[in-house]
Amino acid sequence: MATCSIFQALLLFLTLSDLFVQNLSIGVGINYGQIANNLPSPPRVANLLTSLNISRVKLYDADPNVLLAFSNSNVDFIVGLGNEDLQSMADPIKAQNWIQQYVTPHLPQTKISCILVGNEVFYSNDTQLKSSLLPAMQSVYHTLVNLGLDKQVTVTTAHSLTILGNSYPPSAGTFRQDLAQYIQPLLNFHAQINSPFLINAYPYFAYKDNPGQVQLEYVLFQPNQGMTDPGTNLHYDNMLYAQIDAVYSAMKAMGHTDIEVKISETGWPSKGDTDEAGATPENAGLYNGNLLQRIQEKQGTPAKPSTPVDIYVFALFNEDLKPGPASERNYGLYYPNGTPVYNIGLQGYLPVPGFDISASSNNALSVFSFLIILMASLICEHL
Repeated sequence: MATCSIFQALLLFLTLSDLFVQNLSIGVGINYGQIANNLPSPPRVANLLTSLNISRVKLYDADPNVLLAFSNSNVDFIVGLGNEDLQSMADPIKAQNWIQQYVTPHLPQTKISCILVGNEVFYSNDTQLKSSLLPAMQSVYHTLVNLGLDKQVTVTTAHSLTILGNSYPPSAGTFRQDLAQYIQPLLNFHAQINSPFLINAYPYFAYKDNPGQVQLEYVLFQPNQGMTDPGTNLHYDNMLYAQIDAVYSAMKAMGHTDIEVKISETGWPSKGDTDEAGATPENAGLYNGNLLQRIQEKQGTPAKPSTPVDIYVFALFNEDLKPGPASERNYGLYYPNGTPVYNIGLQGYLPVPGFDISASSNNALSVFSFLIILMASLICEHL
């Protein structure tokens, strides 16, 4: 009986472990970038995300190898159309060709719910690129309508927070005046097709640029005095929520309260150059760990308390070929070999090459637990 009790205790531990991992990761999306030469194959990544119970993934392209690897899985994709393609996408024929080449072959076996048309276009100084964004989005959307896919796949784009002319206090948030000619019709289009407004928001940048003035606890979701918006009397205990509400205020100033703001990227680097203050694994673990906890609690921002924040964390892996400062290559939750960069409670499983479990199978940990359950039952029956 002692042996049976041991197996029962092990069974309880594994069951609770599975529940812990699943509960911790529910609701969060992940950015799956591939600017690297040492990443695991897409089928192995599918196994990892399945084991983490992460069911929302954002790509920066529409890599057919990735989409194929996630066939018959529960993972929902945002696929990307690059800035370099925006001008050509205004042509309906080219937009249709792109969708029929990169999207429709994978439906419905792979879930694709959104096409991201360009990324941080307004960060560029290229006026032609800025002018091309809305026509490209409209052309892609009308193609989806013609193909009968507009109820299944939505269209949006992602913006840098630099589109804001003012973000403090959040109630006084406004878009930059020089971008108003582009953003006003863009907001009208979002409202027309009921698609979200996506923002890449990094409180880390604010801290890195001014560590002497920005309180670290405020950007890491740690206990702090926070700030009270004098315009609304709403209290903010973290910068990310203040940034989100500043975007809502900026949209309201342009006449729109009918568009949801979602965070398409946010994260914290675990390593940086000597002049990149705060880029440590400890801070990265605090930022992403505390963020996951708030997502799990379905928190809303002070201005939108009944709307849970919708967030895609950046990023799944460290990407060794990304240009720029060291921090750019160290935003990953995982090293390419599947080892966590720091511990935030996510216990994923990256199988060895050649031993891939289908992405459509259950959580790898659950499979392992099932085998232990079966073994324990058989042993206990014969004791």
